[in-house]
Amino acid sequence: MTSVLYDAQGPRAKRRNILYTVVFLAALAALVWWVYTSLDEKNQLDWALWKPYLGGGTEAYSTYIWPGLQNTLKAAALSMVIALPLGAVLGIARLSDHVWVRVPTAVVVEFFRAIPVLVLMIFGLALFSQYTDVSSDDRPLYAVVTGLVLYNASVLAEIVRAGILSLPKGQSEAAMAIGMRKGQVMRVILLPQAVTAMLPAIVSQLVVIVKDTALGGAVLTFPELLASANTASAYYGANTIASFTIVAVIYLIINFSLTTFASWLEGRLRRRKKSTGAVLSVEDTAGIPGHAGTGISA
Repeated sequence: MTSVLYDAQGPRAKRRNILYTVVFLAALAALVWWVYTSLDEKNQLDWALWKPYLGGGTEAYSTYIWPGLQNTLKAAALSMVIALPLGAVLGIARLSDHVWVRVPTAVVVEFFRAIPVLVLMIFGLALFSQYTDVSSDDRPLYAVVTGLVLYNASVLAEIVRAGILSLPKGQSEAAMAIGMRKGQVMRVILLPQAVTAMLPAIVSQLVVIVKDTALGGAVLTFPELLASANTASAYYGANTIASFTIVAVIYLIINFSLTTFASWLEGRLRRRKKSTGAVLSVEDTAGIPGHAGTGISA
């Protein structure tokens, strides 16, 4: 059967694809076997190394994994809550008709988007250390959140701007033609549609925020999830592979949950915005903002 995306495969193409599949599966099996034998030779698969996590006890989780996960989720949640609205404001400000708003906003966005997030975290740590009364225990958290907010708000601003600009200009022109102000057009017409288009990119950036909290543990001694794996590995006898495997699975669960929720939400938003096909009369449109300025009457 011919598809919109590609032509139907002929006999030679089918045989070639079967051969490629067999070769790929054989290479994958060989890679898995090599990893397994390498770990087994170095005694990394011994039960003693995996027992703290898989042996039914909860000490490793309650002492190391859970506190680190709490700090990771706390830093990520604070960063998301601050960066999302800030990014939306910056993105809309970049579309302003006023030069005195648009140009400074563009400078701020491009500046913080060009600086590595780790540099922003280090800068934040030095800032809180020298110019604030934040305790030494809380400084790493503040620095991590500051770096994540500054960088990701700038990236989200570009996502918001691109999402709004991707909409057909005719919608804005039609809304203004019936007397709606630019603020109304942005709030009622453009943003609700742009949110659906922007949602995959926004969620991808939220996943980045969760993963980038590990930078604080590696450099700023922030006790997040990845740093807790190092501590647990040292305590339980250098079971590095086991500790980092458990942490990797936890990251996978968190990020997969975010993307699954985003897919569900995107589908729900798209279904809600589908037109019913009903024809509206003049009386039905009487409550639309700016309708009175069109001069239309029943």
